[in-house]
Amino acid sequence: MNILGRQALVLWALWTLAMPLVSATTAQLRNIMYFCGQHPTVPNSLLTSQITHVIMAFMNSNILNCEEPSSDWPLFMTVKETRTQFAPGTKIMIAIGGWGDTAGFSLAAATEEGRQRWARNVAAMLRDTGADGVDIDWEYPGGNGEDYKQVPNEHKAWEIGAYPLLVAEIRTAIGPDKLISVAVPGLPRDMLPFTAERLPTIMESVDFLNVMTYEMMNRRDTITQHHAGKVASRESLNNYIKNGVRPGDLNLGFAFYTKFYRTEHHTCLRNPIGCSTLLMEDPKTGVDMGRTGAFAWADDAPAEIQVSFSKALRDGQYDEVGGGYYYWDADQDLWWSHETPGSIEDKFGLVRELGLGGVFAWELGADGPEYSRLAALNAAVGGPLGKKDEL
Repeated sequence: MNILGRQALVLWALWTLAMPLVSATTAQLRNIMYFCGQHPTVPNSLLTSQITHVIMAFMNSNILNCEEPSSDWPLFMTVKETRTQFAPGTKIMIAIGGWGDTAGFSLAAATEEGRQRWARNVAAMLRDTGADGVDIDWEYPGGNGEDYKQVPNEHKAWEIGAYPLLVAEIRTAIGPDKLISVAVPGLPRDMLPFTAERLPTIMESVDFLNVMTYEMMNRRDTITQHHAGKVASRESLNNYIKNGVRPGDLNLGFAFYTKFYRTEHHTCLRNPIGCSTLLMEDPKTGVDMGRTGAFAWADDAPAEIQVSFSKALRDGQYDEVGGGYYYWDADQDLWWSHETPGSIEDKFGLVRELGLGGVFAWELGADGPEYSRLAALNAAVGGPLGKKDEL
């Protein structure tokens, strides 16, 4: 275990010992973990005990368009089995969609009949699986998704108005006792339906928003920046607050994986923050050109960049201005960006600064086997700065 991992676990252990001293009247923040079939591993109960919600990902959106879908819903693990791996009372939810899964949402949202059918099937899915709620992960209503070059945004503009209608139908179908969360973009350019005009209506049907304050540098960008930085996260959250969302209904997102990007060499020599990347996306097709990538902490780095990754872990540094951990490898022209236990602690300050309702991370098993980021997030959520009088 590395030094940062040991420090995070020590911090977590100290907080656990102090727990009996915390007033029982203070309300715990939401501490949500996405849980997916790529990394279906769960840490020990000491680390899972402070998780409040688990969101199983993903169910394909198009399955819910069937007139009479099977009651055998396709998930990598049953809800019943998932419950046994977390503390009693943990809410288990099911995420629908994910990056690249837009067709099913578009088909459902297009007509009143389609919205009602889709919502009825969501209700049936929750009933059959025993889940406590649903997470809507449509990336994104109105466009800018994976297919934005094939289907331009002007052909999806109608989705912006249809989106609030779809979530309203879901609420009607599942009733007031089940949870609805929505995964929403961190980048302002992708917040197409999440405007001051429509967000108040959306929030009438939704319990909370999971703001994806990561992937804020992706293959569509041309200069280096922190993909999950504190400053960009603050801007993102303030946009939702300005547009009418109560801060307590927002959750701050964290990424349990690392990202890398190919850069120009000479432009990065003076300052690697804000320097030019290579072209990372085909300008005509939107296809990934293989000059950026990501991998979980639970996985091995690709062989061709293992040496660079080792240097990033050894020599990386925290940018106090932008609020992100980074490393630029001048030998391989690679920009590395990820969250560490220390940067998580600093970024968590936004929860108290803005009065947010909680946090979430993508995704639980990706942080194995050390789970040092989970430990740091647990410590932040459970510590003095993570307690609020009300959500």
